[in-house]
Amino acid sequence: MVPIYVDPRIVDVTRKFTPLVELIARVTNQGMTADYNKITAKGGGYTAAEDAALPETNDTYERATTGIKFLYAVGRTTGQMQAAMPSYILEGFQPAGEGLGGGSPFSSVGAPNAKQLEVIMKAREMRELEENLIVNGSASTDSTQFDGIVTLQSTENVVDLDGAAMTWDDIETAVRYAFDDGGRPKIAIASSSVVQDIRKIIIDTFRYNPSDLAGTLPFGVAAAIVLQTMVGPIPVIPSMYLSNTSGAKQIYFLDTDYIEMRVLQDMTYEDLAKTNDSQKFMLKIYEALIMRNNKFNSFIDDIL
Repeated sequence: MVPIYVDPRIVDVTRKFTPLVELIARVTNQGMTADYNKITAKGGGYTAAEDAALPETNDTYERATTGIKFLYAVGRTTGQMQAAMPSYILEGFQPAGEGLGGGSPFSSVGAPNAKQLEVIMKAREMRELEENLIVNGSASTDSTQFDGIVTLQSTENVVDLDGAAMTWDDIETAVRYAFDDGGRPKIAIASSSVVQDIRKIIIDTFRYNPSDLAGTLPFGVAAAIVLQTMVGPIPVIPSMYLSNTSGAKQIYFLDTDYIEMRVLQDMTYEDLAKTNDSQKFMLKIYEALIMRNNKFNSFIDDIL
């Protein structure tokens, strides 16, 4: 005789932080490809004797192009579900930054009906898809994806530890590689296990207190650690999309001035054709990640 009362709060047990979606500049793109020029060699200046002939020198330019890719999330609610389902609260659903720092990193979102719940969930799925592609996207593996940081960086400026433990010298060497090629890394992303390793290295090497390690990034995003390097402070944030597997862990030092998300069309809602007694819709984004020069970045690979 006692009715069942369902808690109106729903918790997403699969949630992931998506800091790079916020931190990487979004630039409006014209056309179906992102095209840009790079100077790959300079003719150079020279010295000469008095009244000498002055031949010109030639610089080398290279055109780079990246195809825009198409991201979708499709949802549908039946008329019966729309009529019968009560309102819910998605508890701890909307993330802020990378989820570090004081207070709750997630805020709750209300869904007054079934359709709104479905739209909110698909929007979240799109955000997590973006973050995953920014890190791990590979057009060679799946032609519908754009290349992410791991693929775009390839083996350029790598400190390969081949399964060895990371030291502070490895961090300094990786940053120097980027510096020597003209880069000035602004942030670093790493797996959570690597962030843990670095905290131990800094505390043991420099006798820092754990409270001295944190810092901030743009848009109020907190950093787990700030590394004091030859190019200045580099905030480090953990990524939930990089591997914690021993011997395959990574940290990337990124000059984000030259990394862009080229956006042809940002997230857009669109109703789809009527299907029986239901409402079907899609969310879509047309975009691609470009790294204007991967030599400005570096990374440490295969960390124990």
